[in-house]
Amino acid sequence: MRRRFERAAASYRKSSRLEAEVAARMLARLDYVKLAPRRILDAGSGPPERALAKRYAGAEVIALDFALSMLRRRRFRLFRKTLAVCADMESLPLSDAAVELAWCNMALHWVADPRAAFGEFARVLAPQGLLVFSTLGPDTLKELRGVAGAARVHSFVDMHDLGDMLVAAGLTHPVMEMEVITLDYGNGARLLEDLRASGQTNARADRRRGLSGRAFGAQLRAALERSPRITYEVVYGHAWKPAPRRDSADPKVKTVRVFKRIP
Repeated sequence: MRRRFERAAASYRKSSRLEAEVAARMLARLDYVKLAPRRILDAGSGPPERALAKRYAGAEVIALDFALSMLRRRRFRLFRKTLAVCADMESLPLSDAAVELAWCNMALHWVADPRAAFGEFARVLAPQGLLVFSTLGPDTLKELRGVAGAARVHSFVDMHDLGDMLVAAGLTHPVMEMEVITLDYGNGARLLEDLRASGQTNARADRRRGLSGRAFGAQLRAALERSPRITYEVVYGHAWKPAPRRDSADPKVKTVRVFKRIP
């Protein structure tokens, strides 16, 4: 995937309309959250730089991406202070409790192990810090999967499994939501061009390494012509880093024992 996004860095912005729209909807959800972060982790750095900067104008931003070319094309001047870091979400080069807000828009589905990424987010979040993310669910690109075959299209993690992973990572009060966004590409060629321009082509470990041939490509485009509307299952989630528990020896803490009578 890193190689895919390195090649697509120049064309990504024009082909990331879905990512920009989902980011706007994520920001709208933050209207109901009282948070004034001093430092933000933007994991999988992408749109919307301007909107995120406007909402948290005084915050320092750590823009993290595993593709260096994507970082080089980011509009860092929009932020008062930005630190660009080329690294994986599964192994963040940040100290514990370094940020108050971890933001991850439409990037989590490209990591090999979401559980590892959630563990890292939990580690770098300060107590009472917030993780906000969006990703893709199992019904995404089901039309393309139906005509190209399951082995040629990435699979995506179910919303409920992601919620379980958040809890396992030590985050609390997880909230998961899902919505279906349908895009009408008009023709199959435009869908394939959009996926290629945004770096979202097949990078499965079990993919065929050889070329599929012109005949397969023609059949694929013809099938998509008959069904140009493509489904994206978008999953939204957020969870909090809990405050540290007080030791029971603290005089301010009262220990209450509750006993249940056993007949």
